[in-house]
Amino acid sequence: MQYQNPVYTGNFPDPSILKHAGIYWAYATGRWPDGRCFGILRSTDLVHWEAIGGAMEPLAEDWPHYWAPEVIYQNGRFYLYYSTGDELNTMHIRVAIADNPAGPFIDSGRILTSEPFAIDAHVFTDRDGSQHLFYATDYLEHSHIGTGTARDQLLDYATTAGHPLPVTRARYDWQVYDPQRAEKGGVRWHTIEGPYVLLHKNRYYQMFSGGNWQNPSYGVSYAIADQIDQQAEWEQSADGQQTLPILRTIPGHVIGPGHNSVVRGPDNRQLICVYHRWDLAADARVLAIDKLDWVGERLIVLGPSTTPQLLHRPTFSDYFGQQQAHDLGANWQCQGGSWQINNGALQIDTTARAAAQLIGAQYTAESCLIELTMRVLDDPTGHGSLGVAFGDQFSFLIEPGQNQAVVMLQHVAHAVLTLPAGFEPAVDHLLRIEGNAKHLLITLDGGPTRWAGRVDLAHSGALTLHTNQIAACFAGIELTAGWEDLFTEQDVTLSELGWSIPAEPASGNHTRWQLQGNLLTGTGEHALIFKGPLPPAYELVVNARLISSWGASYTLLPAAQADNPGPMIVLEESEQHWILRCSAAGHVQIIALPATFDPHIYQQWRLICVAGQVTIYWENLLIGKFPITTAATQIGLLVERATVAFDMVRVTAMASNE
Repeated sequence: MQYQNPVYTGNFPDPSILKHAGIYWAYATGRWPDGRCFGILRSTDLVHWEAIGGAMEPLAEDWPHYWAPEVIYQNGRFYLYYSTGDELNTMHIRVAIADNPAGPFIDSGRILTSEPFAIDAHVFTDRDGSQHLFYATDYLEHSHIGTGTARDQLLDYATTAGHPLPVTRARYDWQVYDPQRAEKGGVRWHTIEGPYVLLHKNRYYQMFSGGNWQNPSYGVSYAIADQIDQQAEWEQSADGQQTLPILRTIPGHVIGPGHNSVVRGPDNRQLICVYHRWDLAADARVLAIDKLDWVGERLIVLGPSTTPQLLHRPTFSDYFGQQQAHDLGANWQCQGGSWQINNGALQIDTTARAAAQLIGAQYTAESCLIELTMRVLDDPTGHGSLGVAFGDQFSFLIEPGQNQAVVMLQHVAHAVLTLPAGFEPAVDHLLRIEGNAKHLLITLDGGPTRWAGRVDLAHSGALTLHTNQIAACFAGIELTAGWEDLFTEQDVTLSELGWSIPAEPASGNHTRWQLQGNLLTGTGEHALIFKGPLPPAYELVVNARLISSWGASYTLLPAAQADNPGPMIVLEESEQHWILRCSAAGHVQIIALPATFDPHIYQQWRLICVAGQVTIYWENLLIGKFPITTAATQIGLLVERATVAFDMVRVTAMASNE
């Protein structure tokens, strides 16, 4: 699927995006034409948007400004955090509540902040389930006077601990909003605002917008911390000179990209940065999206883009609401119970064990990512269960009456997990299943209820929806074939992750591949490693860093077979700069890399393998194309006379027409 920015051309400032049960909901600053506050858009794919209306009636105080809404979902309720006030002297953060993402949201009557000026609320939920409120506020006694960001722990949805600490305050000239701001007494005023926090490889990244959108230096940057609640300010990445913001103005093409949020794309793997930017007439802030990723510890956004871009869809999806039939349809095989379609796949038999198996070879990927939304309709005995299984090998079942989830391996209870306090079974809950060769990770609602272990999906059987003496609704399922290796798993071998190392000749030099420090490292004269199987069309993304070399570097094999390495993309050093030597089907193509290319820091390669062709990107820069003549079964990495670290390897299935 392609998109081209802007994806919504109406005025939609400070966009916040929520994905719930396969649907995207976007919320924006200000009043909507219907007189309500905070406009709402809805989409099934992040590209095509439908206007819904305003989210909330104005407050009785009728403040003139309603800014920067963010909606989160938790245990059946939707919480809209926002700021309101008169813009200069009073802005405070409040929260409104709804039972539906379309609203209407009703203000709780609670104010969460005590500062005179507090805006841009963002709620981050950590892996342990703790929640933290990030927001922007003024720092008048700081060396660089102006607005910065703060963090306070949330004790409940509307109560903070009352101990806010600075997270990111201004340090650099690119963050100047006004060199003589009249409204603030003529001081040199700096601005850092719009916080949004992500967790990657056990480090916390706070994205933020800095400066004044009318200046070319304005943009989005980030700061990093090792602990969410550390006392010291987070380390900023951009100084505005040696290191620039990751999103910034492109004169004549893009004006003032900023105030972003982040959401998983339709494939549920690729993160998407959602932000506003001014149209070229500077009349409206329009909605834009671009891919977000990490390259080593460096956070990147592949934008701001102005040309058509790829956005991957799931390999299979079913939302059980668009079909007219009263059965499960051709993709499912009923194996007991009473199933019907009514805004979800309903299993209404509370007396028996029921199952619905996903059928079709294209849906039985060895490695895949699945997201499933489900809820309980009726549990008359209090002993019922619902969940998923892969054949007879593995099942994950929620037992709400026992306040637990049970992991079964070959019909034997392997682990019992306690459900979160206050778990409400009759509302939507998200089950995320990440299968990677023989490693499986299950996460419930993105929180602390999770399980990781060894399950061989290749020999387990198809995915099955399960209920036992309980009525339930499965609201939607999305499955994306492929895998992502971040090399963060504990006590997992390379073979369990699906990697294979060819046997070396008896007289050959010894090579070494090892998992250590969240990295895959290869060392040797000719160190080769493979992983498969592959979907028919796919994107391969590799992060690599040359640690040391005694004569060569590394090679990417994006489309190999067991007895044929296929196309080879070799990184080489020439007399003046680094090059890629691409060889396939007897043809050799030399691609000169930019003078700024440095292989000793992590670099990202994005390879699109579809329709008999490999398209090569260095991050978001298209650098070449060449043909594929073999049917690929695996990808490979080759290290020659060097030591190379790989920080991430990802394969995502694509539709053949993408």
